[in-house]
Amino acid sequence: VQLQASGGGLVQAGGSLRLSCAASGRTFGRYFMGWFRQGPGKEREFVAAVGWSGGRTDYADSVKGRFIISRDNAKNTLYLQMSTLEPEDTAVYYCAAKRDNYGGRSVNEYAYWGQGTQVTVSS
Repeated sequence: VQLQASGGGLVQAGGSLRLSCAASGRTFGRYFMGWFRQGPGKEREFVAAVGWSGGRTDYADSVKGRFIISRDNAKNTLYLQMSTLEPEDTAVYYCAAKRDNYGGRSVNEYAYWGQGTQVTVSS
């Protein structure tokens, strides 16, 4: 599967953005999907993940209650709705895919990665 992330930009603290990740292929619904981010000088970290059908989701504590991950399997697209953004959310955001429908918090679990989209939150 090939992944293309989009939707990043510059936003003021407290604002919102929605990221999208378009996937190629006809088996999107059989990929477990995740969002990760990498801030300046930091390691890539888990943000959120969603299972095959979209019924199971998982969030990092730092974004729980502010971000929502979702997917539309008919459109081969993954989303990340980000609200109440903080300067600490500034990072390049990556979408990722893997076959197994469990886990999902580790970078090493994912075989497929998008190119990343920059999110910058100003204070």
